[in-house]
Amino acid sequence: MNRYSAVFIGGGLGACLRYGCNIGINNNIFPAATWLENAAGSLLLGILTGFFMIRAKRPLLSAFLGTGFCGGFTTMSTFSKETVMLLQSHSSLAVLYMAVSFISGIGLALFGVLAGRRIAQFQIGKERKQ
Repeated sequence: MNRYSAVFIGGGLGACLRYGCNIGINNNIFPAATWLENAAGSLLLGILTGFFMIRAKRPLLSAFLGTGFCGGFTTMSTFSKETVMLLQSHSSLAVLYMAVSFISGIGLALFGVLAGRRIAQFQIGKERKQ
């Protein structure tokens, strides 16, 4: 399997999960599904990044999970569209949505990188003890 196939399969799975979240989470006024998808994707990508910074590189797994799955699961374009729509009808909610999205996304990505590095270091420690 090459990297393009890994990205294709991962992206399809991520997009399907995002679609399922959109169906299952009520999006009347505040776009909670998109916020949740982007926040969870930021955390997951952070964990993967931190983990692969320490552990051996795995190009296919990284392409599948990072570029593919996280790329398909998260959505900048929907976030942008929803922000524009909110600006037209609920400008204060739009500002809140932007702030919550950026702060949670960056904060969760940072937390994820730190957690991923810690997980990788813990695994290395366990391997050395064996």
